[in-house]
Amino acid sequence: MAVNVFASATEGGNTAVPLGSSGVAATIDCPDLSERLTTVPQAARPEVDTELARLDQQIATAYGQLQEAARGADDGELDEAAVLDPLERERAATIERIVAAVDKAGDRPEGLDAEAACALRRTEATTAGAESGGPEQGQRQDGKEQEAGNGDDADGTGQDAGGQRPPGNGGQAGNGPVAGDYAAIESVRPNAVEAPRRDGASNGSFATSCGVNAEGLFNSDNLIAAPGVGNGAHHFHDYVGNQDNDAFSSDEDLAAADTSCADRGDKSSYYWPVLRLQNGTVEQDAQSPGGGIEGNAGEIVTPAEVTLTFEGNERGKVTEMPRLLRIITGDAKAFVNGDANANASWSCTGFEDRQLKDKYPLCPSGSDVVRTFTFQSCWDGRNIDSANHRTHVAFAAADGSCPDGFRPIPRLVQRIVYDVDAPSLQDGGKTVPLFAVDSFPEQLHKPVTDHSDFINVFDEDLMREMVDCINTGRACGAGASPGPGQGGDPGEGAGEAPQEQPTGDPGANPGDPGANPGDPGANPGEDATDEPTEKPTEKPTEKPIEEPAEEPTGAPQQGSGAPEDDARQTETASPSAEPRAATTAAGAAADRSAAEAAPGAEGDAGAREDVAAGAAGQPRVPQGGLAETGSGLGLWPAAVGGILFAGGCVLLVRSRRHAR
Repeated sequence: MAVNVFASATEGGNTAVPLGSSGVAATIDCPDLSERLTTVPQAARPEVDTELARLDQQIATAYGQLQEAARGADDGELDEAAVLDPLERERAATIERIVAAVDKAGDRPEGLDAEAACALRRTEATTAGAESGGPEQGQRQDGKEQEAGNGDDADGTGQDAGGQRPPGNGGQAGNGPVAGDYAAIESVRPNAVEAPRRDGASNGSFATSCGVNAEGLFNSDNLIAAPGVGNGAHHFHDYVGNQDNDAFSSDEDLAAADTSCADRGDKSSYYWPVLRLQNGTVEQDAQSPGGGIEGNAGEIVTPAEVTLTFEGNERGKVTEMPRLLRIITGDAKAFVNGDANANASWSCTGFEDRQLKDKYPLCPSGSDVVRTFTFQSCWDGRNIDSANHRTHVAFAAADGSCPDGFRPIPRLVQRIVYDVDAPSLQDGGKTVPLFAVDSFPEQLHKPVTDHSDFINVFDEDLMREMVDCINTGRACGAGASPGPGQGGDPGEGAGEAPQEQPTGDPGANPGDPGANPGDPGANPGEDATDEPTEKPTEKPTEKPIEEPAEEPTGAPQQGSGAPEDDARQTETASPSAEPRAATTAAGAAADRSAAEAAPGAEGDAGAREDVAAGAAGQPRVPQGGLAETGSGLGLWPAAVGGILFAGGCVLLVRSRRHAR
């Protein structure tokens, strides 16, 4: 059935992908079954998780079909049934399998069959320059005005000179963001409220420094929400901490993995959707599911700063997190689900008393974009996960109280800073590119869909140390800042709203020494802290595979009696880690530890001093003459002594013969 999409162009009050050049936008709105499945028997969970991931794939496929149909919908008409009817049939069959799996292991769920139908949400697309969020929007950070409306992009299509953007101000891949998704932070009134602290509150903090993912560990999996399903997230994540997190990682894999954290006792996994500049860059995932194929296009931006801080409770002591506890904060589908589970917080450095929930911030010159995630801090005391990955944890109330049956645990606050400019919205990001988080295709890169995930793989002793630190009011951890305000003020960082404020000029560079709590300057001696900031930003597939040959594992120092042991001590990479940028430049000059070749290596280096060093039990053969080896001075006295001894023996024999 062909319907006129203009008929309901104002429904929902949100912007979405334009249909052709008609100025009308649409996305697919389906009930999120995971919100209904709050109780699933443990035996049925693997099958249910797989089928829920299948529902996500069906929606993503249908959205792709909608985009194809939209390209020819310039007259405002679209065959809605051609997209939605096959989707409903597929969803009905999948839901039937979910019901059967739960029924087989427990009580049969009722009413799920009604969740199969989806709708096409149509809204008026935001035109260029509309809903700018403030007078600063049409200006670049250097104050130079954009010449919007006077060039060949005056129609607001946002189409760049290379023709890479499709019609409509819909981002590089045609599925957002749009101008209405941004707001000038200076137009926002201060709204972050600090919760009061009671006597007996746990006022300490514990910071862990795990880098900024400069080594480029990405994937489009989600081990929590879609275990065992490749591309279960349909968007790419940044990973710091645990280096072996993908859809197929077991608890044992996580425990045995390497970590990017300065404190090696923290193997926890911290991950969130990547932020991209929609500048036409063709990333390594441009032809991959979860990447460009599903509308996540553009240059992945490496954070300038990441701080991970565990805080206390406003009214009492916190208890230890159970090992392998999983927490998701925010809702990746909040654009269609509503904001019941949304927990996005966007701001700018110097303005963090002003938080945006459903808009990206337009930051003034000298100020950087800040994403903040404040995690649930109440635990049910029994489960490390739940069927919908939410009901085993909860947010504390403003006064710090937890729901009945829940107990307070350390509250994780993630603060991620990006050095990106405010986009030029008047020309659709042609002059200064749009930025947005990765998302499910149908979620249109809306800022409200921002979310983050955490799996606790702290060493149990370190977790006890964290809790003791928080409960006794101290500031601890490898990422703890020595600056004022950390742990000194009982109310510092308290409350579910982000409270960490920069202490200096908004234009200060977060990368300056001491500005970042995890900065090497703030934590001398923490070698692991240096790695993330010194590693090149190339992505895994961009790094040549020949690096192991150029970057051997190391050689024993002079006088070492155990070359193999010495070489093992120099190894830093986890065997199970994905290929990524090298920790040090290949072929570093004057590095004698890089001289040892791997067994079987060939070449001039092996012909000199390294083959012998790598061969266990083999005597080292000196090369060159005595003077070159430095052994000459030790051999001459021995030679003279030998001659004298031989002469003495001859004289003794002759004297005995004469005596006879």
